[in-house]
Amino acid sequence: MQSITFPDGTRVPAIGQGTWHMGERPSERRREVAALHQGLELGLTLIDTAEMYADGGAEEVVGEAIAGCRDQVFLVSKVYPWNASLKGTAQACERSLRRLGTDHLDLYLLHWRGEHPLEDTVEAFERLREQGRIARWGVSNLDLSDLHELPAGCAANQVLYNPESRGVEFDLLPYQQEQGMPLMAYCPVGQGGALLRNAALVEVARRHAATPAQVALAWALRQDGVLVIPKAVDPLHLKQNAAAHQLRLSDDDLALIDQSFPPPRRKRTLEMV
Repeated sequence: MQSITFPDGTRVPAIGQGTWHMGERPSERRREVAALHQGLELGLTLIDTAEMYADGGAEEVVGEAIAGCRDQVFLVSKVYPWNASLKGTAQACERSLRRLGTDHLDLYLLHWRGEHPLEDTVEAFERLREQGRIARWGVSNLDLSDLHELPAGCAANQVLYNPESRGVEFDLLPYQQEQGMPLMAYCPVGQGGALLRNAALVEVARRHAATPAQVALAWALRQDGVLVIPKAVDPLHLKQNAAAHQLRLSDDDLALIDQSFPPPRRKRTLEMV
């Protein structure tokens, strides 16, 4: 499995598992737990979740899935911005740890920037790190100007990144690559299926006997320091996600995708979903 390296030298698979929308329907819980188990068996050992997802329901699903194999998982969760005060961050972290059934997170992120000063959130993160409740901290949905406000120690930034949302390539991604700060790409295969019906991705997939989703993942993974966190419950989709790192796109493939989704030529407002 292709891997990326965090600033402290820790290596993780470049393809992980997202959990957005998990935990929303009790009838799906067994399938979701089974999917996370299958992903771990396929080498997708980074699992990303958040207190926001299903109001903690996704964390509970993850907690059930990793019970008995916590040491095999690189576990990521996120704090709501309105909980990200000096005191509130610690309290939110403890709630997440209880739902996840663990005593520590491998990475704890600020979900997006809110009213609480970044320095308060970072101080809370550092206290949690000193206490062993988190191993490292990072952010999500922060643009370059926000990153410039952070002190040293930010381990990652998680943002929207896929062929139809590639504004980060103008300045944010190059900065993170320069700093050795991984970019965690959420919604790497888009939302709603429109991206996967794009003629360019369909054609590139045909050339490689692959799926458009695999093409989208390989497209993101072509960049140094990028890891992707697609969410999948279907067993076939999980296998296809895990195999996407084997797909190598040619210059002609990339040029065709660029025709449909031109790279940014100017600064764009950071996209969020």
